[in-house]
Amino acid sequence: GKTSLLDYIRSTRVTAQESGGITQHIGAYQVTMPNKRRVVFLDTPGHQAFTAMRARGAKLTDVAIIIVAANDGVKPQTKEAISHAQMAGVPIVVAINKIDHPESDVERIKRELSEINILVDDWGGEIQAQAISAKTGEGIDELLEKVLLEADVLDLKANPKKSSTGIVIEASLKKGQGYLTTVMVQEGTLKKGDVMVAGNFFGKIKALRSDAGKTLKEVGPATPVQVLGLDGAPAAGQHFLIAESDQEARRITSKNKEILRDQKLRSKGEVVKKRHRTLFDENQKEIISLIIKGDVSGSVEALADALQGLSDDKTDVHVLYKAVGPISESDVLLAATCSGMIIGFHTTITPQAKAAQRREKIDINTYTIIYEAIDALKERIKRADKGEEKALEVVAKAVVRKVFYISRIGSIAGCYVTQGTLKRNQIIRVVRDGEVLYEGKMKQFKREKEVIKEARQESECGISIDGFNDFKEEDVIEGLE
Repeated sequence: GKTSLLDYIRSTRVTAQESGGITQHIGAYQVTMPNKRRVVFLDTPGHQAFTAMRARGAKLTDVAIIIVAANDGVKPQTKEAISHAQMAGVPIVVAINKIDHPESDVERIKRELSEINILVDDWGGEIQAQAISAKTGEGIDELLEKVLLEADVLDLKANPKKSSTGIVIEASLKKGQGYLTTVMVQEGTLKKGDVMVAGNFFGKIKALRSDAGKTLKEVGPATPVQVLGLDGAPAAGQHFLIAESDQEARRITSKNKEILRDQKLRSKGEVVKKRHRTLFDENQKEIISLIIKGDVSGSVEALADALQGLSDDKTDVHVLYKAVGPISESDVLLAATCSGMIIGFHTTITPQAKAAQRREKIDINTYTIIYEAIDALKERIKRADKGEEKALEVVAKAVVRKVFYISRIGSIAGCYVTQGTLKRNQIIRVVRDGEVLYEGKMKQFKREKEVIKEARQESECGISIDGFNDFKEEDVIEGLE
């Protein structure tokens, strides 16, 4: 219910745009209260696999709102989130959500919280709690008042007149724009034209945009903003600073790159040693080496943590390399060097990488929901134990030339097949500007009014998909086998 609560406060619809109904990224949103006070909300994912991102969220925040569903109880994820906030020394306000649900039991939640040493104020403790409904809005004003009360007690202040510093929330590569980095300014004032350094990357800020997409000239402390101008995608949680010149920025990043290069070489050498030991010692674990590419840095790191957690007494899952952006030829060559496989999350494969994949015979699999990536690797581990190997490969492509809408059916994509043969029983993927929007099966596959089994290269066809109606002209539909 975290994103739903934020939806109500912002009066927007974030949840409806998310894959699988869970928050895949961290988002930062600024809200101005009726009393003109500003609150910045950092919306962190609730899925267990996103522990790393939630940990960063707790370190970045001044007050943590822990949301518990009144009909659900205290879950393992809740305990994790509480422990992250406590370790970071962040004050907690508990929001007991879904009080509009017929099976809600607020007192049971307070009792369960007391069992993990979270004693709320009306039970004699020091932690503020508020019963709310993100659906009806009941109790939300009171919840925000309690958050502001915590802020008053903390006496939160920052100096806007010094050189700007802060933390990277997420970073992504946008076609036609370059690298977009969402940062939280913690001290000083960030201005257009400043030379920003974040980890291994730097650049002169070309544009600043608010969470609502408004172009800004400068932003002060406690403000989330999108920065355009860095020459790469820094990791989520990375600190940024402002350099006096390009020369100083290059000097800082070159040192950081040297450290990273040494780490990668050590990591790669360790995998080769482990694999060598596996070949000559039957008691050694089987090594599964992964290269992970994704759309934003926070998701890449969270997915890496989740997949490495699948290691067991027979198999060692090792993430060799992880980064933001499309899967490239160099990723395939790295995978070939260490007999690894590549996993893409909300990203695509470049034509050069596909050619290298066919040449090197490397497995590349892409996903849009984290559960699917985890389940697929679990299955692969089982198949590896039995000596079986399977992988998905793009065998056909079609371009959407026109979109039609028919009532009771929805949107139909009028397509022209540009490569291979598209078949009715294939898994298909809808790709727009390098981003995977859908992966699944067709609902209908026709030529004019006739149902067809396949469409060959340079032929036309009509495709509809169950649960997906957002076709646009120039979308690419890929057939996978």
